[in-house]
Amino acid sequence: MSDFAISQCLIAIAIVFDLISFQFKQKQKIVACLCVSGMLISSHFYLLEQWTAASLMLLASIRYFVTIFSHSKRIMLVFLSASVIVTFFTFTGLLSVISLVGNAIQTRAAFCQRDQNLRLLMIIGTCVWLLNNALVGSYIGVLMEVLFIGSNLLGYFRFYGFTLSNKYNQTEPQGQQHP
Repeated sequence: MSDFAISQCLIAIAIVFDLISFQFKQKQKIVACLCVSGMLISSHFYLLEQWTAASLMLLASIRYFVTIFSHSKRIMLVFLSASVIVTFFTFTGLLSVISLVGNAIQTRAAFCQRDQNLRLLMIIGTCVWLLNNALVGSYIGVLMEVLFIGSNLLGYFRFYGFTLSNKYNQTEPQGQQHP
């Protein structure tokens, strides 16, 4: 089996973890699934010789594990700095920059205390990774990102409905009833 075929199999397994991750409400369970998925995705990029993406996804897995226990902005800055350093040493061009942008957005997302903010920022970061996977030619990777966005949106709407913030939830004034 070729490295490319193995990389696509790893992405297929990562899809399972990505799909279930956002069906949890608890942030700790979400990021635990993303930690496992990140390890698989890192291996996928390694097999495709995409060193920046592989390194950043390995760093992301560590980051997800850390955010199970901490939301420290200082630790977030350490991960953002590490991402820039990794990108500098593995830089190969535009794909490296795209990987860094996706990683930075998802780093910010991982350090959100509320799962609602995590979900919204992850959608943006995932769109950037979708572009990266398309440019690399990883069709299963593109599928994974599309499914990830779909699962994230499904989970978001299951838990929060169609509003972007709890402050917009409508409650009926006391004493009023529907006809």
